[in-house]
Amino acid sequence: MRESSAMPWIQRNLQLPAHRRGFHLITAEILDSLPEISQFHVGLLNLFLQHTSASLSINENADPDVPLDMESSLSAIAPESFPYRHTCEGPDDMPAHVKSSLLGCSQSIPIRDGQLCLGTWQGIYLCEHRNRAARRRIVATMWGE
Repeated sequence: MRESSAMPWIQRNLQLPAHRRGFHLITAEILDSLPEISQFHVGLLNLFLQHTSASLSINENADPDVPLDMESSLSAIAPESFPYRHTCEGPDDMPAHVKSSLLGCSQSIPIRDGQLCLGTWQGIYLCEHRNRAARRRIVATMWGE
């Protein structure tokens, strides 16, 4: 382990445009918003989505059927037809909360030599669980040297 001065912290608030329900690849948008990532030899990027009806996921970024199958699978697990108690925000709201809890609202990704250490076929997805969602906010925090 080498000695160095304090490792820098960078934190930025990102805003994504509104998306329709489904899995949306956002890797390029994240990287475009964080040009400082190229300065990190080793570090960590944490992405935190500030919403309860959407989530973040890392999954295959090559086959366009994967995001469609992910959406179909989650909709089967948390269907709108289930007799939920919380229904005041529409039939898609409570299933969206369930899906968000299953997938989670944050991802941590290692950084090496100025790049995210994603696998060959991995990408970062915004998982939008509402039929008509608003813009989504992500807090991106990088730490490293």
